[in-house]
Amino acid sequence: MPGRSRPDGACTRRPDLGTGVTGRLFVVSGPSGVGKGTVIRGARRELPDLAVATSATTRPRRPGERDGREYYFLGQEDFDRRVAAGEFLEHVSYAGNRYGTLRSEVERRLRSGHDVVLEIEVEGARAVKREMPEAVLVFIAPPGVADLEKRLRGRATDTPEEIEHRLRIARGEMEAKPEFDHVITNDDAGRAAAELAALMRSVHEQEEHG
Repeated sequence: MPGRSRPDGACTRRPDLGTGVTGRLFVVSGPSGVGKGTVIRGARRELPDLAVATSATTRPRRPGERDGREYYFLGQEDFDRRVAAGEFLEHVSYAGNRYGTLRSEVERRLRSGHDVVLEIEVEGARAVKREMPEAVLVFIAPPGVADLEKRLRGRATDTPEEIEHRLRIARGEMEAKPEFDHVITNDDAGRAAAELAALMRSVHEQEEHG
């Protein structure tokens, strides 16, 4: 039965994962341009069994991106149809586009016993936490807003207007840090990745000794 969507984008139906689920869900969030993807890739080199759930989006595909790898690129009508069918664990609007996490992406991997990591925006992280309180939320923070601005301008994927818009959003997102279970400052990508991997290991160690 499809779940109803709340105004904040979260779906009211909770995932029915059945029994014997051993995987844990880690939600990695933070401002655009902070290096979330780089940190996750570094952690996966230490944790090869860590599964990444690919998000869906309505934003245009950038050069070099492939459908099903960086994102599932959906048209607006297809996205709306999936929302109505209850196929998203969370879905939000961000910088004029829509993003969502497909339930099937998360549930399938958790059932297989794999830890799953989601790379999503702050509003999406909040929605997932409401739906799955057991999820572990990790905020990746820049050393400062000036550093974040330098990264956004340096990657040359956005117009100056888009960068300014993302910076305005980022300042608000930085205020959300207290809502997260853990905060990792990405002042060095290698160190931040190692910290994320260590955190993921420690969650299981605490469960084993709990």
